[in-house]
Amino acid sequence: MPLLDGLPETLLDLAVPHEDINDLTSLSARVRADPELSELLERSARILVQDIGAVGLHPELPAPPDGPDALRRWFPVLVAVAALPSTRAYHQERGIPDDVARRTLADLGRHIALHHRRHGNGGLSVPAWLRLHLRGEIYQLGRLQFQRSRLGGRTSREMRAAGLDAAQGERCLDVHVPDFQGPLTPEACADSIDRARAFFARHFPEERYRVAACHSWLLDPQLRDHLPATSNILRFQDLFRTGRAEGRPAEDEPADSEPIGFVFGDPERAPEQLPQRTSLERAVVGHLMDGGHWYVGHGWFEL
Repeated sequence: MPLLDGLPETLLDLAVPHEDINDLTSLSARVRADPELSELLERSARILVQDIGAVGLHPELPAPPDGPDALRRWFPVLVAVAALPSTRAYHQERGIPDDVARRTLADLGRHIALHHRRHGNGGLSVPAWLRLHLRGEIYQLGRLQFQRSRLGGRTSREMRAAGLDAAQGERCLDVHVPDFQGPLTPEACADSIDRARAFFARHFPEERYRVAACHSWLLDPQLRDHLPATSNILRFQDLFRTGRAEGRPAEDEPADSEPIGFVFGDPERAPEQLPQRTSLERAVVGHLMDGGHWYVGHGWFEL
């Protein structure tokens, strides 16, 4: 499974930052010339796309090679590029439109940009996240991403408590909110949901999706105590139902690092070091400085 000869063009299609193109091209030549690295790359890509399209499989890839920092940081990106032919073939088999495929796979570049923001250099902080894209489990449809998934025990119990017929393991779409994608307006979310209904009915007709779910700090009900009623985040919350009492956080899931990481770029930063320029920044920091905690919220809606 060799790397594509037109690697710079491929990287640009994946939205890889321009400043990283030369380094990755040079590194790929080194990997090709080294039999051990080349074999590791091929084996990793083969494992990554094994049983492509299956939901919920999480293949464990070999550890990145020892060596210079740049090699370890960039090797998962080269694995992703090596897996691209299989991913593109799967998209074609499913009839995935080219624009959806391109924008979905461009999440690779977005996460390299996040690595730059957090660490000051390129790489992937969470390489496993991109496995969903390369294995055909997640798709960018407008402002939101939708992942082919299954209901967990917590959500299915809360749905049954709300009077809905739901079983653990039932197919659902997990909703994700990517960064660097503009405001999270109600109009953009409604458009994405409409696209998702049509997209999965057309391209995965054998899979019935009647529920969308989200598990995120964005659904922490405490945000209602800190943000104005016109906040896009609160209107995003209004899309979802939850089995929890109004205003009660999920106290078994403290997640202070989640809003810090997403809002400020680095989950390790101390609250007292963070700016408070926007209403969201003031909400996140002020609540922590007052001794509070943020939590993961869970919600769903029927498609």
